[in-house]
Amino acid sequence: MAQTYLLFDFGPDEEKVQQARHKLESWKQAFRLDKKLQYKLEREQPAVPVAAEAKPDPAKAEKSKPTKTKSKSNPKSDEPTSENSGPVKLFVRLYFSGHEKLSEQRWIVRIPTEEPFKSASPKTVRESEPGFADVLKQFDTLE
Repeated sequence: MAQTYLLFDFGPDEEKVQQARHKLESWKQAFRLDKKLQYKLEREQPAVPVAAEAKPDPAKAEKSKPTKTKSKSNPKSDEPTSENSGPVKLFVRLYFSGHEKLSEQRWIVRIPTEEPFKSASPKTVRESEPGFADVLKQFDTLE
């Protein structure tokens, strides 16, 4: 079975990433591409601001333990991801068998031309290309 990876660099635009993720999920369900189309996100976040924010949170939790803490902690957990969101890369793996070459080719052409993916500087890496091993390692290490 041939593997092809499509790489998209969305930068800090979280809205486009979520649109792309939603579109991929809808395609997986509509076309029954459960194991043939898989994706993973790589988020790069600066380490220094996250550590600085982690220290004040326990101190605030110790001062006020009522239910207000719970309501306050949820927005705080959402804010750091939106404020510190670094560049986001989307890895899409197409994994079609040998007799599905036409389907694979159609997806390779279709995905980069759709709206949220167009502006993300698409790059295609096939098994025969030299950078494939690096992309494969990177995809496997992501969750």
